[in-house]
Amino acid sequence: MQIEKFHYDNKIVRNFAIASMVFGVVGMLVGLLAAIQLYAPAANLGNQFTSFGRIRPLHTNAIIFAFVGNAIFMGIYYSLQRLCKARMFSDTLSTIHFWGWQLIIVCAAITLPLGLTSSKEYAELEWPIDILIAIIWVVFGINMIGTIIKRREKQMYVAIWFYLATFVTVAVLHIVNSMEFPVSFFKSYSMYAGVQDALVQWWYGHNAVAFFLTTPYLGMMYYFLPKAAGRPVYSYKLSILHFWTLIFLYIWAGPHHLLYSSLPDWAQSLGVAFSIMLIAPSWGGMINGLLTLRGAWDKVRDEPILKMLAVGVTAYGMATFEGPMLSLKNVNAIAHFTDWIVAHVHVGALGWNGLLTFAIMYWIIPRIFNTTIYSKKLMNVHFWLATLGILFYAIPMYWSGFTQGLMWKEFAADGTLQYPEFLKITVQILPLHMLRSFGGVLYLSGFLTLIYNIVKTMKQGKLIANEPAEAAAIDRTKLFGKGDFWHAVLEKKPVLFTLLSVLIILVGGAIELIPTLTIKSNIPTIASVKPYSPLELQGRDIYIREGCVGCHTQWVRPFRSETERYQGEYSKAGEYVYDHPFLWGSKRTGPDLMRVGGKYPDAWHYNHMQNPRNVSPGSIMPAYQWLLEQKLDISTTERKMKVMQSLGVPYTNEEIANGNANLTSQANMFVASLQKDGIATDNSKEIIALIAYLQRIGTDIKKQPTANK
Repeated sequence: MQIEKFHYDNKIVRNFAIASMVFGVVGMLVGLLAAIQLYAPAANLGNQFTSFGRIRPLHTNAIIFAFVGNAIFMGIYYSLQRLCKARMFSDTLSTIHFWGWQLIIVCAAITLPLGLTSSKEYAELEWPIDILIAIIWVVFGINMIGTIIKRREKQMYVAIWFYLATFVTVAVLHIVNSMEFPVSFFKSYSMYAGVQDALVQWWYGHNAVAFFLTTPYLGMMYYFLPKAAGRPVYSYKLSILHFWTLIFLYIWAGPHHLLYSSLPDWAQSLGVAFSIMLIAPSWGGMINGLLTLRGAWDKVRDEPILKMLAVGVTAYGMATFEGPMLSLKNVNAIAHFTDWIVAHVHVGALGWNGLLTFAIMYWIIPRIFNTTIYSKKLMNVHFWLATLGILFYAIPMYWSGFTQGLMWKEFAADGTLQYPEFLKITVQILPLHMLRSFGGVLYLSGFLTLIYNIVKTMKQGKLIANEPAEAAAIDRTKLFGKGDFWHAVLEKKPVLFTLLSVLIILVGGAIELIPTLTIKSNIPTIASVKPYSPLELQGRDIYIREGCVGCHTQWVRPFRSETERYQGEYSKAGEYVYDHPFLWGSKRTGPDLMRVGGKYPDAWHYNHMQNPRNVSPGSIMPAYQWLLEQKLDISTTERKMKVMQSLGVPYTNEEIANGNANLTSQANMFVASLQKDGIATDNSKEIIALIAYLQRIGTDIKKQPTANK
């Protein structure tokens, strides 16, 4: 048997670890600022670049793709080399991957505060950055698959299955959801409209959580938890069942984000059914992880790494039980749009992703620096700060969510809404948001403790950039033996395994997306719904730029509590046919705006944007003074209308040619209206376009009389 000598590349692991720590601090600080802004409007700093609507997507992108993304690559590059007993396929590709990913993060950090956004949740980055993401992701995939092909182990261990599924699924999700038509270098419109766009986005959004925040971490759990516990994985057969059922079922569940919406009922029902089925494989994975610790509980009490892994895996189990429960229509009717969802998401993010990341860093860094951890005591301090931080974060948000959901729906004895003013409910929960930010401070303090501990560990050791290793070469002519278990055969064929994974994840997506995108009758039209005027189109883009969709929905559900509160019909699919992108939103920090058109005079909107507290005492909404001062860029009007025309919006060539003339004419009407109320402005200001859009929303269909009147 020939023994081959080679070296593991630890430098790339170290680089991703450092990047994860740096961007983790940035992401958490921005998140803490955003949390404070939700009870202290002054924390918006009176600046358009630090307003909540712009930094909220900066926070989510920094945590998901910078902190967690770099941690994923840290864990994969470390474990994959050792599982394959091979150095990465190409050092050059590793370097391109690292610096390309950091470039993407820097581009996000610059463009999002500038308001350059597509508005799609977890996919806000504009088209040039989307292309860069696709390129760098393919570089990562080539490097990973190349390493697997040249491995010195006969079979691919379970962790590698999850890594491969992550690569292929994220690629498909990103490409399909990022189909957009450029208007300029940093402006585009989604290829899909309204209901179709919503389905594609939440097919992506749900599965971005599934295949970026879950499957790679499951792969790392299967590698690092047994290593740390010194025990084999509890059940090989359970891991097989876990993997294939999870990747098949997950891809169907996206529509549960759109219950009671204008999405066809059959698609909503599929989302609910597959969400409930997801409990089985998700808990199968959790049980496999926790039972791996069976017989090592004494060690868990003493070892902070194992404590973090145990609590992290438990948080995964809790989040993956709660998700299917929230997809039940009767639960969703109360929970959706509330802080309950915020709590649910952060149990997964802070518990599952956060604690596993911390444990893996504590495991890897001393080993690649040939030393021991600087302080085990600080590791324990970090564990308790993180755990208490999660509790202080999640419990107030659950309480807040229950309060919101019930108060929104409560009726008085006379049949009227008990709490008709949305703001009164918002004010009621502010103390809970203060507690939430305290939890964030605790969690961030724990992370800073980790960074101090890791830096001191690095200083007392020395990086083994090229760690020597040796392994027996495998005879590829004798890979397969008689009587091999069918899955063992599949584990020796990485290309076939990858192709089968692609096929499995495409089934659910195709069945849900193709009918909705191609069968016109699934999205009925409404004759009275017309395209936006040029001024309204420009105003809509300002609304997108300022991130208003992060706090306000445009989606009135078919509940009496909502049609009464928002004084209009529930939302119809045909109302959204010209919306590229859709703006349904997912959280009501402020009231729904689907029926806001014509509800208030123009002067109210002007004063509200100038200082919300002038017209709504106690409001937590930031002021938008810059809209009153900045000039609207009308040089883009014709180009925007042409792109919309190519997407199927029925603008005539004459309307496009006269776009700016019509824009100016309509703007003058709003200027005259404001002057009647003593407000002096001119038709070139951005505020005029935004008011025009707000006054248009939801006015294409008339309110029908309700049965109780």
